Amino acid sequence: MTQARHTGFAKLTQKDVSAAIARHEMLQSGRMGGARAVFAFCDLTGLDLAGRNLADADFTGAVLEEANFAGAKLDMASFFGADMRRSNLEGASMRRVDMRGASLRGANLIGTDLYEADLREGTIAEKDKYGNLRVLQHDIGASEMPAAMMNSANLSGAKMTGAMAVQADFTDAIMKGCRLTRANLRQARLTGANLENADLSGCNLTGADMAGCILIGATMDFATTHGADMTKILTQQVMPDIAQTLIIDNLLTEHTKWAESDGREGKPADLTGMDLRHVTSLSQRRLTALIAPDALLYGVNLEGASLQGSNLGGADLRSAKLGGADLRGCNLSGALLNHTDLRDTKLGPLMIAGGRLLPSRLDNAQARYADLRGADLRRARLSGSDLSYSNMTDADMRDTETLGTDFSGAKLSTRFAEALQASA
Repeated sequence: MTQARHTGFAKLTQKDVSAAIARHEMLQSGRMGGARAVFAFCDLTGLDLAGRNLADADFTGAVLEEANFAGAKLDMASFFGADMRRSNLEGASMRRVDMRGASLRGANLIGTDLYEADLREGTIAEKDKYGNLRVLQHDIGASEMPAAMMNSANLSGAKMTGAMAVQADFTDAIMKGCRLTRANLRQARLTGANLENADLSGCNLTGADMAGCILIGATMDFATTHGADMTKILTQQVMPDIAQTLIIDNLLTEHTKWAESDGREGKPADLTGMDLRHVTSLSQRRLTALIAPDALLYGVNLEGASLQGSNLGGADLRSAKLGGADLRGCNLSGALLNHTDLRDTKLGPLMIAGGRLLPSRLDNAQARYADLRGADLRRARLSGSDLSYSNMTDADMRDTETLGTDFSGAKLSTRFAEALQASA
């Protein structure tokens, strides 16, 4: 070990760190000779820790600038007061980590799991030679995330009271129940973020981009939103419009009659742009050829529904339940399907008149973190769609169109992953 000239902390080499990690992984697996990795107040600038198991490791006050933690397991580790500027934490598991007072300026946390992480203010103090406490700080000392990339990160239940995240990117992040009291999110990007039941009291959202974010049940007392883009935000209706709900229920009842009688009874429904969140009993319904582009179906239960040939283009189906639904030949072009349950859904082609096949369309759809395990996606059009961090294990992907599709961090079958790599 040598002394880092700019910090006074012990400067570790890649060899030092690799040896400590090996012992830590032995401890984690219950093997003899293992020991907890303690990197407190050490300098690991630029070192590679990607993919390693460092759960419960100690990085208190460490200098971790530009260190690579991509895909690492860091659950319940301590990063109290650590300098993590420009570090790579993409796809890492950091559940319940202690990151109070950490500096994440410019860090990459895309797709990182920060469930119940503690990102509140924090300072580290030590005694000087005279016995007086001296505050240690890398930059501003408090928990700070300016320009941090937290796109699609899981921040559910995270504690971010007083955090500074100016110009940070939280696009499509899951922030359910996140505590953001007095946080500074000035000019932050929160497009499509899920802030359901989050506490934004006293939060500074000046100039923030909040277009399309979910604010159902969120507390925003004394929050500053001057200049913020709040177009298409999703909030809970205090009281659903009973008359409108009855009208929609009647339209759906008539549509079901029409579908079940092959057009002899009832009539097809046109639900374009309607809010269907308060409609009851949509699961297992016969809703063939439903016309509902741009409809609002956030969190709606459509399990086992028959929606063959339906037009749901641009619909908001985030967090909806579509497990086992029949979506053959369905138009989901441009639909929002983030965190949607699509397990065992039929998204293959639909046989229509003349023996022709109508493929399902998911082109330009957003399906981050969607669950597509066991789904039938044969011949489906996925061009330009975003399937990052989705689970596509055992999905049937034969003859799918995937030009420009984003599979970053997605769980794919071995055969399909090899085919993608071969075509790259």
